[in-house]
Amino acid sequence: MNRTREPRAATLGGGSVRIGIVNDVRAASEALRRIVTGLTDHEIAWTASDGVEAVAAAKRDRPDLILMDLLMPHMDGVQATRQIMLSSPCAILVVTATVSGNISLVYEAMGHGALDAVDTPVLGPSGEVQGAQALVDKIATIGKLVGASPDARRTSRVAAPSGPPKLLLIGASTGGPKAISEILQPLPVDWNVAVLIVQHVDMAFAPGLAKWLGDRTGRSVRVIEEGQQPLAGDVLVAGTNDHLVFNKDRTLAYREEPKHLFFRPSVDVFFWSVAECWPQAGTAILLTGMGTDGAKGLLALRARGWHTIAQDQSSSVVWSMPKAAIELNAACEVLPVAKMSQAISQRLAK
Repeated sequence: MNRTREPRAATLGGGSVRIGIVNDVRAASEALRRIVTGLTDHEIAWTASDGVEAVAAAKRDRPDLILMDLLMPHMDGVQATRQIMLSSPCAILVVTATVSGNISLVYEAMGHGALDAVDTPVLGPSGEVQGAQALVDKIATIGKLVGASPDARRTSRVAAPSGPPKLLLIGASTGGPKAISEILQPLPVDWNVAVLIVQHVDMAFAPGLAKWLGDRTGRSVRVIEEGQQPLAGDVLVAGTNDHLVFNKDRTLAYREEPKHLFFRPSVDVFFWSVAECWPQAGTAILLTGMGTDGAKGLLALRARGWHTIAQDQSSSVVWSMPKAAIELNAACEVLPVAKMSQAISQRLAK
C-alpha cells in the first residue's frame, strides 16, 4: 500500500475530494491514479492492493470516495465494502474490469453500501488512458452527492381480483438492494399485493438489479415498462433515470420533470404521485440512503391514511433518508429490516 499524505478526516463539506484507490492490478491502479490526478480539486488519499489493506487504510485515513475493485486476493471488494461501511463509512464506487460479467458481486457490494459501478479504464499501447469518461462522470456525480450529504426464478401469480391490488411501496438508496431482498424473501406469494420499488441506481443497472433480486428471493422481479398497470403478485422496479409516476388511469409512466432533482428516479416524486392517484391506502417503506429523498413523499402518504415505515438506525447502512422521514413525523413505525416482513404481512396479507 502506498500512502500519499498524512491522515485526516474526510472533507464531506467542501474543498478537494480525496479518493482512495483499491486494485491489485498495477496497470489498472496506474490508470485510476492518472485519472484522479487529472481532475480539478481531486487528490489521491492512498492506494491499496487488496481489501485487507483498504479496510486498514480507511480506518487510519477515511477518504471522501473509494474506487473499489471486486476481484482481489486476501479479501475481495464485496467484503472490503462491507467492513469499511461498518467501521469507517464513506462513498464507495465499484470499479471492476467488467461490470456485466460480475453483476452478482456488484449488487452484493451495493447491498453493503457501494453507490454505483463502472468498468475499469485501461492503459493503451502508448500509455494513454482509454475508457475514462464513464468513470469521470460517476466521480462527478458521487462528488455532488458526498458534498450534499454526509433469467430470474419464476413464482406463480395469483389472478387479480376485481379492483386494483393493494400496494407495497419501497424507496431506497445506499445499501438498499440487500435490505430489499431481505424484506421480499419472507413475504407471501399468493396475495393481492403489488410491490413497487424505487432504488437509486443508474438505468444501466436496473435490469441487473431486477435479476439479482429475483435470484435472491425466488420471485419474478421485472423492470417497469411505460404504461404498465400493477397486478397482484407483481414485484416491479423503476428502470430509467427519469422519475416513476402514476397517471390518473393508474398506469405507470416515466417523467423527466422535475429536472432539478438530483436523485433520479426520485422516491419523493413517486410517493407523491401514488398519494394523488391510487384509490386505496397501502404500506410504504423508506430504507437506508444518503440525503432526504422520500421523506416528504412518505409524509404525504401518511396523510392519506397509508401505513408508513422508516428503517431504524442500527440496520441502516446510511441513516439519512429514514432519519429525515422520522424527523418529519412521516413514519408510523420505525423498524429494523429484520422485522419489516412480519409487519407488512400483518397489514397487507389479509
